[in-house]
Parts: sequence; structure tokens; C-alpha cells
Amino acid sequence: MTGYRDPYARLVLAAMPGEAKVGLTLGFVRTFAVPEIAAVLHATGRMTGRPADRAKATGAAMFTLIGLGPHSPEGRAVVAGLRSVHDRPGITPDLMLYVLACFTVCPLAFVDAHGPRPSTPEERTAALAFHRELADALDLPEPPGADLAGVAAWMRAWEADRFAPSAEGRELWRATRGLLAARLPAPLAPLGPALAAALLDAPLRSALGVRGPAAALRAPLALALRVRTRRRPAV
Repeated sequence: MTGYRDPYARLVLAAMPGEAKVGLTLGFVRTFAVPEIAAVLHATGRMTGRPADRAKATGAAMFTLIGLGPHSPEGRAVVAGLRSVHDRPGITPDLMLYVLACFTVCPLAFVDAHGPRPSTPEERTAALAFHRELADALDLPEPPGADLAGVAAWMRAWEADRFAPSAEGRELWRATRGLLAARLPAPLAPLGPALAAALLDAPLRSALGVRGPAAALRAPLALALRVRTRRRPAV
């Protein structure tokens, strides 16, 4: 696993790409619970009309930034695209900092919960450095939080104040829940999008109008994730 610029990039792109993709998708879904963000995403029509294309583009952009850095030639092109997409009324620096936090915190949280090993201090330090580097490239204020735990704590407090139900958020969830389910272990595929609700926490389910998953769905999900983890070496 050489060729990556730091421990965070190696973790996301080489050691645990499957877990990182699920976590990144969960981070994206998390933004649907903020009505202002949901309204912007819904208005473009891409998330409801072509959710797979939108998710693929978001993932490719983030993995380019993580692997090569925001200040590489490829990273600068992605940053320019992000600036253009987000240069519209209603998208404030505060909202962008929240989205950036989701894309940094959620992949590592899923790795820690379901990967073959938890993230290391070096990986978390590198993730925080990337988080701040990308915020700087986007001309955002310095992100809150002295460490990754501090960023996560800021996220939780921000969500407690800003999460709320919206018609746009519910529609975005219905359009994308199948993508989240598709990233789970193959044996769970027959359960389809209904299983995706098992990955959402209570505040997110409440904001998106998602019923709590039945124990009959939570149990096979937990088992399948454990089995997949045990079959892979800890890298």
C-alpha cells in the first residue's frame, strides 16, 4: 500500500475502501436531515433523477481529494468544481463546514464500528489535517474542533439545532436508500433498501421520516458485517 500521500489516504483508498464508501454514503445521507441542504440538493434534480450518477461523482471527487490532496492539479480542479456548484444563495460557510465534517467523520466512524480494526491515532490525525486543508482550499473559516473527536462533538451539537423534517429530505432518502443498501455485503442484497434504515441513528431517522428497523433486519446486518470483518486481515 504505497503511493498514498498519508495514513488517512491509505486507510480510505487501500486498507478499508469498502467501509470508507459506506461511511461516505452515510455522511452524504446525513446532510439530507438539514432542510437548507436538502432543498439545494433536491432543486438540482440530480439526486432524485440520477442518484447513482450523483453518488458516483461525489465519491470520485472525495477520493481524488483524499488521495492526491486539494492542492494537487487534480485536487485544484475538484475544488474549482465544488466552488462553482456551491456558489449560490443559501449555501453559507457554516453549511459547507457541516458537509465537510460529515465527509470526514462518518467514514472513520464506520471503519471504527465495522472494520477489521479501528482507525489509528496517526490515521485520525491525518484525517483532521485533510479536513482543515480542504476547508482552507475552499476559503472556509477554520473548522471547529481541536481533534477529530472535537469535530464530531461539534457535528452532534450542530445537528441538535439544525436537524428537522422536510419533504425534500424525505424524497432524497427514498431516492438514495437503495445506493446505501447496495454497498452492504452481498448476502444482504435481497433485503434491499429496507435494510439501509438499520444504518441510520435515531435523530437521522426522525428527520427523514424513517421507521426504526425491526430486530429481524438489524440482526442479519450486524452478523454479516462481523463475518466480513473476520474474513479480512487487519491491514
